[in-house]
Order: sequence, then structure tokens, then C-alpha cells
Amino acid sequence: MKALIVEDEPRARRVLENLLRTHFPEVEVAGMTASVKETVAWLSRMKADVIFMDVELADGNCFDIFAQTAVDAHVVMTTAYDNYAVKAFEVNSVDYLLKPVDQEDLARAIERVRERMDAPKGIDYEKVLEAFRNLQKAEDIPAPATAPPGQFREKFLIRLNDRIVPVHVHDIAYFFSESKNSYIVTKGNVTYVLDDSLDTIEMSLPPKAFFRISRGVIISEDVIESASRLLGGRLRLTLKRGIDAETDLTVSRSRADAFLQWLEA
Repeated sequence: MKALIVEDEPRARRVLENLLRTHFPEVEVAGMTASVKETVAWLSRMKADVIFMDVELADGNCFDIFAQTAVDAHVVMTTAYDNYAVKAFEVNSVDYLLKPVDQEDLARAIERVRERMDAPKGIDYEKVLEAFRNLQKAEDIPAPATAPPGQFREKFLIRLNDRIVPVHVHDIAYFFSESKNSYIVTKGNVTYVLDDSLDTIEMSLPPKAFFRISRGVIISEDVIESASRLLGGRLRLTLKRGIDAETDLTVSRSRADAFLQWLEA
């Protein structure tokens, strides 16, 4: 089974490629592209059995690819969990993966593709695109649930074998999740594993100091140097000097406006 990865975020692209090469030897990564333009050019001269395709790309969205070239492959959409995207996929029976992609979910997606290898590749992507537009217009982004005033956490206790290390909230650069684990990254670039989910962590943090920029990342205002706009409405964050980015720090489209309001407050 030959696969094409269409993903404009370098780290997300590497994670998916490594998962495929390490755990799914029957899947050959035949190519990787990062934009609509690159993907259309690749498909004009090559073929794939399955395409893992990010919805939002640097120069447009994946539907621009379908508008410009015939896609004779099974497609698995990837998304950072914008609610309207997931609804559009589910309503139209389109295979999708939530980012950050993990091995278990990827295995299910590959199995579904394998079962459909001989079936027609007849998804009506115009219908999916229309569902995207309608759901995006109707989607309201609810404010995250938070702890009552005065009950926000001041520190996290990290268990390291027989030691317990306190990490104060004001020393935290960001939280991120990957492969169903949660992590703290400090302003000193030390990474710790947490037992709590990002949903639980988000509720315990002061909302003026931290913001959940995507399904997989909560960031501290203290460490943000700048935000640059990407096509498709997303924002890419640059951290202050000396603070490393261990995960993709892109503000999802559904959270971009709220993030800018938070940053301005």
C-alpha cells in the first residue's frame, strides 16, 4: 500500500511518517507534500493508494486539491479537532484522524482503508466542503470550563521514581499532549510527564495566564514572542529566546480570534 502524506506542519509530518515506517511496514511512504501546489504536482506524476491529508495547508485547504486534480486514492483527513471539521467528516462518512495522531487510531484508519481497497473511491468532497462551510458558520466556540476564582492551581507535583518535584505554574512555558500522554515544558526547557489530561489541566489554570491554542497545546502568555498569520485563518507562534518548541505551536482556526482577544486583554 503506497501512501502520500500531505501536511504543512513539519513535526506532525515527521510523527506520522515515523509511525507508518515503524509500525506499519505494509505501508510504503511514497511521498510527502506540504501545500496544495506541491500535492497537485505530485499527483500529476505519481499515484498513491491512500493519502493522509491535512485539512488546512499553508496555501489553502485540501479541497483546493480536489478542485485542481483527480484524486484516485482513498483519503484519510487529519485535523487538530475543530468541531465543525469532525462533524463534517462524520455526517459524510469520511475517514479522519485527530491530531496528534497516535498508533492505535492510525491502525484503525489503515484497517478501514485495507477493507475498502477494492471499493470505489466515491466520496463526494463537494458535499463535505459544503458541510464544512455550513457548520463553520453555525459553530460557536464555548468558553472553556474553569475552576472557581481563587481555586486555580499554583503548582504541579511531578513524581520521578522515588522523588516528588514541585513545578510552579509561573515556571511553565506550555503543556502538550502526544500519544495519549500529557507533558509540562518549563521555561528552562525541562519536560515532565503528567497524569492529568489537558482538559483537566485547562480547568485548573488561570485563564488570563494560559490559553488552549489547539486540541494538543496549552500555552503561557509569558513565553509568546509573536504570532504570524497563516493561510486558512491559523496562527503560528514564535517563542521568546531560549525557550524550545517541542511540539507544533499553531493556533487552530476555530480558536484564532479568541486567542487574539486573550492576547490583547
